[in-house]
Amino acid sequence: MLANEKLFHTGPVPHLTMELVKLRASQINGCGYCVDMHYKDAVHAGEDPERLNLVTVWREAPAFTEPERAALALAEESARIADNPHGVSDETWDLVRKHYDDEQIAALVAMCAQINAWNRINVTLRTPAGFYDPVTKTARYKEQSE
Repeated sequence: MLANEKLFHTGPVPHLTMELVKLRASQINGCGYCVDMHYKDAVHAGEDPERLNLVTVWREAPAFTEPERAALALAEESARIADNPHGVSDETWDLVRKHYDDEQIAALVAMCAQINAWNRINVTLRTPAGFYDPVTKTARYKEQSE
């Protein structure tokens, strides 16, 4: 999975779009560690924190491009398979196909699958949020005092 992450970072879809995908899926899946990580990675890569704050309400926010909206819709629907056993809607696929070629779609689908897997790993292991450092790409856990 770590080798895949390196490929996604330099793949055919813009890196910041992939961070939006990872952030949105992580929000839906309730993975605090991944929400923290992908927010910080996106800011570190130059993304606007105010735009990232709007990822949870991307449909109502004019801050996202049409290709980003297609990627966010794919991320949401791939994360919500339990709520919709039919998978990704035809409308979302039409949007994705409108803005991405086959190689980019393959990368987006693989990223959606991978972030959902990472979320499940971190939620299962109860990995705490808030300690990720985007410079070192590591978590620096601190003792919490009561």
